[in-house]
Amino acid sequence: MPSSPVHPGQASHLGGRATAPPEARKKMKTIDELAEIAARMRAEGHVVVMAHGVFDLLHMGHVRHLEEARSHGSKLIVTVTPDRYVNKGPGRPVFNEAMRAEMLAALASVDWVAVNGTPTAEAALERIRPDVFAKGPDYADPGQDVTGKIQAEQKAVERHGGRLVITDDVTLSSSELINRHLNPFEPSVRAFLDTMRGNGERDTILGLLEKASRMRVLVVGETIIDEYRYVLPMSKTPKENLIATLHQSRELFAGGVIATANHVASICREVDVVTVLGAEDDHAEFVRSSLKPNVRLHALSRDNGPTPLKCRYIDPGHMRKLFEVYYMDDAPATPEQQARLDAKIVELAAGHDLVIANDFGHGMIGRSTVDTLIGHAKFLAVNTQTNSANFGYNLISKYPRADYVCIDGPEARLAAGDKFSAIETLIAEKVAKMVEAPHIVVTQGQYGCTAYAENEPPCQVPAFADKVVDTVGAGDAFLAITAPLIAAGGAIRHVAFIGNVAGALKVNIVGHRQSIDKVSLTKAITALLK
Repeated sequence: MPSSPVHPGQASHLGGRATAPPEARKKMKTIDELAEIAARMRAEGHVVVMAHGVFDLLHMGHVRHLEEARSHGSKLIVTVTPDRYVNKGPGRPVFNEAMRAEMLAALASVDWVAVNGTPTAEAALERIRPDVFAKGPDYADPGQDVTGKIQAEQKAVERHGGRLVITDDVTLSSSELINRHLNPFEPSVRAFLDTMRGNGERDTILGLLEKASRMRVLVVGETIIDEYRYVLPMSKTPKENLIATLHQSRELFAGGVIATANHVASICREVDVVTVLGAEDDHAEFVRSSLKPNVRLHALSRDNGPTPLKCRYIDPGHMRKLFEVYYMDDAPATPEQQARLDAKIVELAAGHDLVIANDFGHGMIGRSTVDTLIGHAKFLAVNTQTNSANFGYNLISKYPRADYVCIDGPEARLAAGDKFSAIETLIAEKVAKMVEAPHIVVTQGQYGCTAYAENEPPCQVPAFADKVVDTVGAGDAFLAITAPLIAAGGAIRHVAFIGNVAGALKVNIVGHRQSIDKVSLTKAITALLK
C-alpha cells in the first residue's frame, strides 16, 4: 500500500485550525520523503531513531517516551497509524490522523512525522531503515502484545542492521484518559461502561474469549453471494419515470453462512460448514477461496437453480443502497436432497462443541433438518432470518428447541405476532414460551440488544457504533461471535456486551471485505473498559 501523506489542511472533527502552523508543517512528511531524509541523515553520521503509534491523546507518557527514544540517537522520526487502521474500538480515534501528526510535530524532541500507509510499522521500517526502533514499556513483554506484531517489527528493523529498544518511563493510557475525559459516547452508554469498569469485568470478558478459542464449531446454512454494484445516480430519463445510473465498479463477497463461518473462525479453533450450492452458477471456487484456513467446507449440490446471489446497486458516495435484485430458486429441497443434508449433519455434529444454524429461509433447511439439528447438536444456536424473500415464512417458531436463540426485533415481533409490547415482555412471555431456549438475545440495531437467560436477570446492553458504513451482515457477526461464548458458559451480560462490540466493528466494514478478527475485538474491548 502506498504511504499516506499528512494533509496539514485537514481539520479534526473536534475542531481546530484548518492549517498547521508553519514550523509543524515543515516536519510533516510522507513515508517516501522520510526514507530519503533518513538515508541522508545516516550518510551525515546521524543515528536515526523511529517511533510508531496511534497517539490519539498526546499525554506525559508519550512525551517522556519520545524524549527517551530520541536519547538513543540524534534524529527522531515518528510515524502515525492512519485513521482507517486504528482498531481501538468505536469512537476511536478521537483525533484524526492530521491532527495527531500535528500534535507530534509540535514537540521539540520530534524531527519529522508521517502518517503511515499500513496497519503496522513493518513497511515503514523497511523504507526508513532506522538505526533504532523505540517501543514503549507496554511492549516489554511480547506475550502481552495482542497484535502479535512486535516480533515482526523487531525482525524488520534488525534486517537492516537496526535494533529495538524499549523505553522505560511513566506509563499512561490514552484510552483510559479518553474514557475519563473525552468520552465520545452518550450518557447512557457511558454509564453502562462505567459500571462494567467499576465491577472489574474486563478480565472475565477477555477470559471468556480464550475459553471459546478451544472450541470446534459446525455452521449450517445457506451460502449467499453478495454482489455490490457501485453506480452514480444521474437524472430522470426523459421518457420514463425512473432514475438512470452510471456503472462504476462491482465487488463480490461470499456471504450468508460463509461470512458467519469466517467470523466464528477468528475466535474458535476449528470450523466446519455444511451448505448447499446451486447446480447452476455455483460460485464454488470463489466460495472456497473466501474461507479462512481453519474452515472446512462440506458443500452439497441442489439440482435446480443457482447458489443464491443478492445484487445490490449502491451509490458509493455514502454507501446508499438504491435497490437490489435476487437471483435464486428458494423452493424447498427435494426429499432426497434433504436426506443427504441430514445425513451430513448427523455425521459431523457429534464431533463439535457447538452447532450454529444460520437459517436464511431460502429452501435449504426443512422440517427434517430442524429435527436433525435438535436431535444431534450438543449445543444448538439458531438464527432464523427474515428478509424480503421470506417475509413472515421463516420464523423462529419452526425450531421447538434450541440452546441459544439470536434474532432481531422485527423477527421476534413477527414470530410472536406482537407489534407493540416491550421487548423484555415479548422475550419472557412469548418467545421463551414459543421456543424452549435458556438463552435468547434480541438485537435492536442502534438501540443495542436485550438479553435473556434462565437464572440471570434480563439485561439491556447499548450499541457502541459511532458511525455506520454498511449494516449488511452485522446480525450474522453478532450471532457468530456470541454463540461460542454462550456455549462456553459466559454470563449473558458479558456475551451481549461482546456481541455489541463485534456489531460495532462490523458496521464499519463494507459488505464482507473482512471478518471480525480476534485482535481487533480484544483491542476494542480493552479500550472500552480501560
